Amino acid sequence: MTTKNIELVKNSWALVAVMDMETVGGLFYNRLFEIAPEVKFMFSKTAMPEQSKKLLTMLSYVIAKLDKLEDIIDEVAKLAQRHEGYGVKADHYTAVGTALLFTLEQGLGTQWNKELRAAWTEVYTVLSEAMINAAKVAA
Repeated sequence: MTTKNIELVKNSWALVAVMDMETVGGLFYNRLFEIAPEVKFMFSKTAMPEQSKKLLTMLSYVIAKLDKLEDIIDEVAKLAQRHEGYGVKADHYTAVGTALLFTLEQGLGTQWNKELRAAWTEVYTVLSEAMINAAKVAA
């Protein structure tokens, strides 16, 4: 990940992080369930407002540590292993990435641009690949 892309992601996330968690989470999960309805069952045990808060809290934590990813790589691996236990498959990460980019675009409005999209895509790709690889190792 480039330093510039990490900075772009952190700065844009700061704008999203102050938005209402339930609204942001609702955008994300509604889009996710539209493009990957087969994952909806994975979220049946947790109320969506609570799930939204968990998602945004985890994203905030990971984004804050992007420039020191080695400090959290073990936590990312454990997160991947938990997700595998919920039934998450490697191809689900693509749908999650698509839903995340959609949510950011909606939330950031006119501030969203090609440069931000590229930065977020790079960061998400690195993180999702780390999670996919961690799940493979655990299997």
